[in-house]
Amino acid sequence: MTDAQETTHFGEQTVAMADKQGLVDKVFHDVADRYDLMNDLMSGGVHRLWKGAMVNELAPPKTGSRPYRVLDMAGGTGDIAERIVNASVGYAEVVVSDINADMLRVGAERAKSWRYPAQASFVEANAEELPFDDNSFDAYTIAFGIRNVPRVQKALNEAHRVLKRGGRILVLEFSQVDVPGFDAIYRLYSDRVIPPMGKVVTGDAQPYQYFVESIRKFPNPQAFSGMLTSAGFKRVKHTSLTGNIATLFSGWKI
Repeated sequence: MTDAQETTHFGEQTVAMADKQGLVDKVFHDVADRYDLMNDLMSGGVHRLWKGAMVNELAPPKTGSRPYRVLDMAGGTGDIAERIVNASVGYAEVVVSDINADMLRVGAERAKSWRYPAQASFVEANAEELPFDDNSFDAYTIAFGIRNVPRVQKALNEAHRVLKRGGRILVLEFSQVDVPGFDAIYRLYSDRVIPPMGKVVTGDAQPYQYFVESIRKFPNPQAFSGMLTSAGFKRVKHTSLTGNIATLFSGWKI
């Protein structure tokens, strides 16, 4: 089956596999300059705690005999990369990679004011076809980006390929709220508040309607953990955050 014949979801829409990446690109092109601001507004700033938990779990070393290299995929604005570099006191080298040039533009500009600006580089790349050698990185991180990839399993396979033996993957992604009562409140908030908020802040509600719908289409934690295992990762685990609004996944290349 060709890409033109194969279908996937774009939010609640069914689209040709070949078309999804272009649709996702437009979403992030439209919101790039206010992406992090909207994250603060949508989550009440809680996304910062989730990202902090991710970097704490990674625990990047502060010293060593060689550079500690991290690939931060779909990390265009540099939010995760800056945290990793700061946590390592400037020891880690982070390659920030994103398929969207506008997101990378925002991140590269912001990096000029970081405490350790020389420790990050910005590379435009497709998560499904990474332009990096096998066994190149000590860690692979991706925060709130994997659900936007058309072929998630292919991206996870690529993550496994570019990691060194002993390397680690950390995936932070929105999930399905599973606390009785809270799930109904969260769904109402997602449907009635987030898209209108997006329109006020960015001038367009559609990207945030897609964000809400894409979260609901993402595999549950057990299913996604299975995909990590299928990619070859071992000791896979997941941790629910804030009533399972988000989930932190981890695995190792052994």
